Amino acid sequence: MKLTRRTLLAGTAAFALTGRSASAASPPGDVVGKVTVGYQGWFACAGDGAPINGWWHWSNNWGQPPSPTNTAIVSWPDVRDFTSTYQTAYANLGNGQAARLFSSYDQQTVNTHFQWMQQNGCDTVALQRFNPTGGEGPTRDAMAVKVRQAAEQYGRKFYIMYDAAGWTSMQSEMKADWTSKMSAYTSSPAYARQNGKPVVCIWGFGFDEANKAWPADVCLDVVNWFKGQGCYVIGGVPTHWLPGNEDSRPGYLDVYHAFNMLSPWMVGRISDIAGADHYYNNVNQQDQADCNAHGIDYQPCVIPGDLSSGHRRHGDLMWRQFYNLTRVGVQGLYISMFDEFNEGNQIAKTAETSAWVPVSSGIRALDEDGTACSSDYYLRLTNDGGRMFKGQAPLTSVRPTAPMPAEGGVIFYEHVDYGGAADTPNFIALSPNANDQLTSCRIS
Repeated sequence: MKLTRRTLLAGTAAFALTGRSASAASPPGDVVGKVTVGYQGWFACAGDGAPINGWWHWSNNWGQPPSPTNTAIVSWPDVRDFTSTYQTAYANLGNGQAARLFSSYDQQTVNTHFQWMQQNGCDTVALQRFNPTGGEGPTRDAMAVKVRQAAEQYGRKFYIMYDAAGWTSMQSEMKADWTSKMSAYTSSPAYARQNGKPVVCIWGFGFDEANKAWPADVCLDVVNWFKGQGCYVIGGVPTHWLPGNEDSRPGYLDVYHAFNMLSPWMVGRISDIAGADHYYNNVNQQDQADCNAHGIDYQPCVIPGDLSSGHRRHGDLMWRQFYNLTRVGVQGLYISMFDEFNEGNQIAKTAETSAWVPVSSGIRALDEDGTACSSDYYLRLTNDGGRMFKGQAPLTSVRPTAPMPAEGGVIFYEHVDYGGAADTPNFIALSPNANDQLTSCRIS
């Protein structure tokens, strides 16, 4: 790695705040040193005008509205910030309001999501793009337009993340899609660049799954083709890519080493803090060492945990990953995912209590373990975790983000500069006795 003044200063600053050293194949850019969120953008509703004309990813049968017997989701979104929502076949919410859902096809929905990202330290957005050659193609094309507009409006970066799962003619069609459609988006000032190159991610190579069975030489050809187009190419790879076992096919190490950045998958791999620590000790450190040795940037996943299975521990699971990966000295973080209500791993605003969930739906709210959490809690947690990762806040294993923020008035901080959500141990209520210990404040 070429040592530049920029990387030297960044490493020195990180060490001063966190006590860890920083090593990277690349200098800071739109993915190195940044928090990236995976964005599905794949929800549509009947009547929203989308070409797909159905309840895309809300229902198992897209021709019928979602209901307890026809649902594709396990978490319920908080839709209070959206101007347009659509009536479902669920019973009313616990508070008596109608059970309505948003459509990703509405520009206001995408704008609202990107505004949440702007407010909560989500720097870069990986727009998921599955096989666009079938019936979903026109709607996915339209979503790229909407994401570009929102990214430009709210000062976020975005890039195309191809999901190759189940894509039979992937080798030729992915190249054609980039050449004829997606490469045009690199002209946007909001399109992510790293090392001066437009960023593209390919997710799915090397997984030992039936719908990802491309030979290693085919995968390597696609990676090298994108690099030949002048792209900085990220690989969404199996968790155990390095030893080439468990979820990884053997014999793909040359494919993995061809990527500029590696982002191993973590959804479904851990469900508690002990699991996060296991991966820190037995996977993450080894991954980082190999990436360093091969001049590759490392962008592991951070997951909030499957809400439907009770994995979140009111934020402690997610914070442990922020803490561990910051200690490793990773080059970037990939949040899995922003809007994944299908698997319960979303950080977007989510129903706080049973009052905001359809009656008798069996869907868990954020307070499922008895701890009250605001609907934006995991956005705020991402903000604070990102600040720690970037060296803007001290390294700490103790989660600083309060599940419920203070309401109303002015929030004051003692011996800390405000840069995110309220830090409960440093919170001081407004009073006549406020003194010189107060170093910052914000209006809530």
